[in-house]
Amino acid sequence: MAIKFSQRLATLCEGDVSAVIQMAWEDRTSFETIQERVGLSESEVIRLMRHELKASSFQMWRTRMKGRATKHRALRSPEMKFHDLEVADHRRPNC
Repeated sequence: MAIKFSQRLATLCEGDVSAVIQMAWEDRTSFETIQERVGLSESEVIRLMRHELKASSFQMWRTRMKGRATKHRALRSPEMKFHDLEVADHRRPNC
């Protein structure tokens, strides 16, 4: 049986929620990396952002993320010389 989003969100400590928000705002951290680090899918990250941010901040974030190739590994240009796992390493807090 799949775990509901609300149950999964309840298992995250405040530091994890903060880290997800920071990674979601970063252009270079893909949704795939967030899922590997915290276990939240892209749709769950969107739900978390909607829940945690003010409405105007959420709308600003969604507008910024739509069509951004760097948020999905498969859409990235091969010329991009960074690895998002390394970028995200410093975002994982100890709770």
